[in-house]
Amino acid sequence: MQMKQLNKAETAKALILCIVSISVLFAGFSSNMWRVEEEKSFLRFQRDTESLVIGRLTKSHQDGIFSAGGLTGADIDHSLHETWITPKEIDRQYLAYFDDIPLKQYSPYLSQTGGQGMLYSVLDRLIRISSTRTKYEIFQMIASALSAIVLTLVILWFHFEFGTTSAILVLVSTVLSQWLTVFGRNLWWSLWAFYLPMLAVMYFLRVNRTPAKRHFVRFGILVGFAVFAKCFFNGYEYITTTLVMMTVPFLYYSILDRTDLRQFIRVAVAIFTGTGVAILVSLVILLLQIGLAEGNALGGVQHLTSTLEKRTYGDASDYNSEFSDSLEASAVGVVLNYINGSYLDIRPNSGASDSAEADSSFKVRYSYLIISFVVVSLLAVLAWRRNKPTDQRQKDIALVIAMWFSILAPLSWFIIFKSHSYIHTHVNYIVWQMPFTLFGFAVWGVVIKHLIENTKTRTKSSQPLKTDSNVS
Repeated sequence: MQMKQLNKAETAKALILCIVSISVLFAGFSSNMWRVEEEKSFLRFQRDTESLVIGRLTKSHQDGIFSAGGLTGADIDHSLHETWITPKEIDRQYLAYFDDIPLKQYSPYLSQTGGQGMLYSVLDRLIRISSTRTKYEIFQMIASALSAIVLTLVILWFHFEFGTTSAILVLVSTVLSQWLTVFGRNLWWSLWAFYLPMLAVMYFLRVNRTPAKRHFVRFGILVGFAVFAKCFFNGYEYITTTLVMMTVPFLYYSILDRTDLRQFIRVAVAIFTGTGVAILVSLVILLLQIGLAEGNALGGVQHLTSTLEKRTYGDASDYNSEFSDSLEASAVGVVLNYINGSYLDIRPNSGASDSAEADSSFKVRYSYLIISFVVVSLLAVLAWRRNKPTDQRQKDIALVIAMWFSILAPLSWFIIFKSHSYIHTHVNYIVWQMPFTLFGFAVWGVVIKHLIENTKTRTKSSQPLKTDSNVS
């Protein structure tokens, strides 16, 4: 009976956390309610890429959802891959959708499937509202809600594994992240899709802790669907980060359960097989789309190869001069630049100057967070040395190791896609939250929880024993 009541209490606590987390995150993503980002930056963040989804909506409304292969794109007289869309063309994209202006021509974006554009095109037809501006706001609310729900599921996992303190710290760190805030409602980026593969691994391995309960074929299929969904809804953006992020809970449970080599290999094979099949299928679909849109699927192979080279370590002499600096840049220099970037930058006087440095009065850099995670890891190690081996200690050890392993997720993108990272400093800081900072704040939560518990224990032990005054 007592266990049943405890389960009800824990369920109620998890439900309250879930409701609070979704509400708080949704408010931040949808309207910047917590003002962690400058309002102008929040409203105009990544309008260029989002306008490609808006272009898809207009194209779907005019010619059908699967016209031009279902790809996102723009109503411009040049190729998106030769010359990027201009501010005036971006504004025209939105006006064409809002005012139902017919498209003159359509340049498709060939580097991703554009599933987000298809999703909102379907919703555009299902939602019976005459105002397309209202529909656009609804779509942003849907994107915000999906981001809030998916990140809340990640936060709940930390709650189940490490307790409420860690979950709250992860939630607070998510709310304060300016990058998560601006990405949360963007129709193009579909922030929520990046975390689907990690969520699939987190909850499957949590529910199926013993090897006998792990159906590896089902697990591989689950991973495959999650990776395919990520590729479908936001393409191959931050793909290495997403895939490394997915393996973090796998490493955590392997250490926690002291998984033997045979079982470790079986789980790894299921993950890699499901991932490989998903990426292959998504590539085939994309090439078919390019074939429908451009009439040449083989040309799509050349385009994807060229795009990969431009974003990684291609020969600068093979491309326009605008790519020279990024292709010749040092990977170490790129990584150092991102380490020095801002996780939180509060600008109370943002209207007084055009200079971000002049406006900033409080800046938390990722380098500061990394140093704090080193400190908290050392505190955790000291606690382990004082305490006897327990299941809780093994869990803490697994968390700290998983946290430092998770730094490979952002580093993989900075290093492998070095050229892309050199250019895209206006967006790529988001990968620090996939999931390195989340795990780092979870470790802080564990250490703080132990400090509170130890303080309570010492307080109780230091209190004098009550004695009966009548006893001589």
